Amino acid sequence: MALRPTRRDLLSAGLAAGVLPLLPRRAGAAGIATGEPAPFSFAMLRDMAEALAGQPFVPVQPAQAEILESLDYDRHNQIVYRKDAMLWGDVPGAAKVRFFHPGRYFKEPVAISVVEEGEARELLFSRDLFEIPDGNPALELDDAGFAGFAVMDPEAKNDWMAVLGASYFRTSGYSGQFGMSARGLAIDSGGPGPEEFPRFTRFWLEQAPAGGIVIYALLESPRATGAYRMATAHDNGVFQDIEVALFLRGQVDRLGIAPLTSMFWYGKNNHFVGPDWRPEIHDSDGLEMQLSSGERIWRPLNNPPRVMANSFRADGLRGFGLAQRERSFEEYQDDGVFYEKRATCWITPEGDWGPGSVMLVELSTNDEIHDNIVAFWNPAAPAAPGSRHDLRYKLDWVEDSPPQSVARFIATRIGAGGVPGQPRPANQVKFVCDLDGKGLEGMDRSSGVEAVVEASRGELSLIYAYPIATTDRWRVTFDLGIGPPDQGDEPIDLRMYLRHEGQAMSETWLYQAFPSQLHRLLSERA
Repeated sequence: MALRPTRRDLLSAGLAAGVLPLLPRRAGAAGIATGEPAPFSFAMLRDMAEALAGQPFVPVQPAQAEILESLDYDRHNQIVYRKDAMLWGDVPGAAKVRFFHPGRYFKEPVAISVVEEGEARELLFSRDLFEIPDGNPALELDDAGFAGFAVMDPEAKNDWMAVLGASYFRTSGYSGQFGMSARGLAIDSGGPGPEEFPRFTRFWLEQAPAGGIVIYALLESPRATGAYRMATAHDNGVFQDIEVALFLRGQVDRLGIAPLTSMFWYGKNNHFVGPDWRPEIHDSDGLEMQLSSGERIWRPLNNPPRVMANSFRADGLRGFGLAQRERSFEEYQDDGVFYEKRATCWITPEGDWGPGSVMLVELSTNDEIHDNIVAFWNPAAPAAPGSRHDLRYKLDWVEDSPPQSVARFIATRIGAGGVPGQPRPANQVKFVCDLDGKGLEGMDRSSGVEAVVEASRGELSLIYAYPIATTDRWRVTFDLGIGPPDQGDEPIDLRMYLRHEGQAMSETWLYQAFPSQLHRLLSERA
């Protein structure tokens, strides 16, 4: 499956097997020469990451960088990995692996080994593994190295996972559609200073049952090293069991564990910021969290006027993820990339991660080609030099997050405030939030269901909660006075949920509204 060039693609991307002479050998990988075998285990990889953390960081210097720079997106796409050289290509029922050639956006090579019965053999790069057309600059490269790899189904027909650039990896989820990305680690994402992008510099690949794969990876950056084990299965979704050992070389102000990266241009809540003809454009439409208390949080994503980083305290977190809840083609009208089929990525911590927060970073964007959303877990403990973090979690690429027993929000809309048919009050907007109605069956306007709404500032009014006629859904509406345009653009934080006889009947809806955007909405509808 071809991957479109987006910002997620454009980010630049001494264990025993690595220090032995690499003697050509064709064993265990059809058509690929390998080095001599050497013992390998995840424990050895952890030891390597820990040892490297005590040494100065040495960045990779790509050879023949000027030639790689000439391999732009179109020329890079001309280079095709040979089908007869796929890893495990001759093993029935096994996942097949093909490898990416480096190019302008992926200059730094990665070392890749195959693991079998506790031994690793490094796969040796050769230009002969690729079909390269005449005139392509890649023909001038001597020994470029692999840029990454893609995992395919046992029939070698479709890619379902791609690892390419920095510590990014993507899957086709439950539907066969690539969308958002996950990362190994985020360092100072959305902070006041520059973000650091750690890289997976070495990989070890091992067969797993039923067409799955186990990926071991070494992560390196100026301030961190890490050992990763990702046992990955593909069956109506992609399911990963991830084990991580992190070692910090330097001080990290904002350590991002289990980071997810996505795109949100506009949706029902902010369609006025996008000039495109399609009703909605996003890979994800909300951040979802499950707290230790059992409370579920839903935070619709936004495209803010400036970079925003929000922290949600979540000690003993049960789970979080970036979700795509809108599943109707009619709401996107995109018959090319099918946004309604984008996977929800849900992370379940294994064990108690302790005190910390889920952080959401939202960047302003004016196009769908830019990833502008990042979500991750940020431990409360300082990320100091010499510290170690051992974590395990599940990462599921699925259609929906785990089910819940209360109603959940399925749409957020914003328009002019007031009452239809009456003069509209100045500087007032109306929020209309729809829920799926779970747990509210049989209730009506007289049942005593109320909407509990709070705002960090501004005047709330006209608050109503009621079932939507002819459907099983419920709706909450309320007005918010945002003040005149000259009062600044500090965001307004909103919180809302449904309550009946003192009991919460819905997840908690959080939202961050910007007066400048709301005034723009009102001016366009005046």
